[in-house]
Amino acid sequence: MGMMQEFREFAVKGNAMDLAVGVIIGGAFGKIVDSIVGDLVMPLVGKLVGGLDFSNYYIPLAGQATGLSLDAAKKAGAVFAYGNFITILVNFILLAFIIFMMVKQINRLKKEEPAPAPAAPPEDIQLLREIRDSLKR
Repeated sequence: MGMMQEFREFAVKGNAMDLAVGVIIGGAFGKIVDSIVGDLVMPLVGKLVGGLDFSNYYIPLAGQATGLSLDAAKKAGAVFAYGNFITILVNFILLAFIIFMMVKQINRLKKEEPAPAPAAPPEDIQLLREIRDSLKR
């Protein structure tokens, strides 16, 4: 029973719940970024570089015909799918940039705690300083 109690305390802690929420939102956010890259960014990049569709770029490694789609080539054997890698790389860069901007905004919005004012010196120290200053004159 002790192990179940310990697990319950761990699962209900705020950090574990925050992590669970972050993972769920991150998964949904990742799908949004996948769609942005696959449906919006990569077609524009392909159009800019001459109408290329990066998702079907590959080098056949098992003697497949070169005119096949990527899925058909994968079914026929191993392929080096560098076009798919380029798409995923753009996806990662876009996601990393968005997360960087979010963290930057959150850090900017955090209120900076003012530095505590230095405590006034004790009265005897203050009197000794006054005596010292008067002796210097």
